[in-house]
Amino acid sequence: MCTGKCARFIGVSLYPLALTSIICNILLFFPGWDVKYAKDGYLTEEVKYMGGLIGGGIMVLIPAIHIHLTGKGGCCANRCGMFLSIAFAAVGVAGALYSFVVAMLGLVNGPYCRVGLIWMTPFKDKENSYLNNQDSWFLCSAPDNVIRFNIALFSTLVAVSGVQTIMCSIQMINGLFGCLCGTCKSKGPY
Repeated sequence: MCTGKCARFIGVSLYPLALTSIICNILLFFPGWDVKYAKDGYLTEEVKYMGGLIGGGIMVLIPAIHIHLTGKGGCCANRCGMFLSIAFAAVGVAGALYSFVVAMLGLVNGPYCRVGLIWMTPFKDKENSYLNNQDSWFLCSAPDNVIRFNIALFSTLVAVSGVQTIMCSIQMINGLFGCLCGTCKSKGPY
């Protein structure tokens, strides 16, 4: 595959992944599909780090635009453009890794929820993971279904940021080849 086509494919593929990260992070601000928990500050700590919005979202979206433009041709589809795509892809890797780490911490530590009358993170620093023990989920009485909510969204962020990391890493290698060998310019429809 031509380095330009590869860059275009990677750039276009990163758009929906970045959008998914942003949407998941925004949804995490509304546990139980209610605004009151965010308004009162009853949010899981990892949600406030905004790994999906900043890391997997903005820090991947900006490189995706440059990588896509590098693959399209024109002024950016040259050795200098491919060299810059390496730097932008490195920023994308950093953002995706940030999102990955924050999402993993969100999964490991568990949600911030009400246990009896106290708000806390009941599964943090426990020997046995709550992920394998659904019998312990009764501890969280509010927000409704917060454990499933957090697991679904943080798992999605882990998967998306993992794919983003791989794709941006591939673009770093592709950019190196494009920088050293040049981009191929075919007159095809793409």
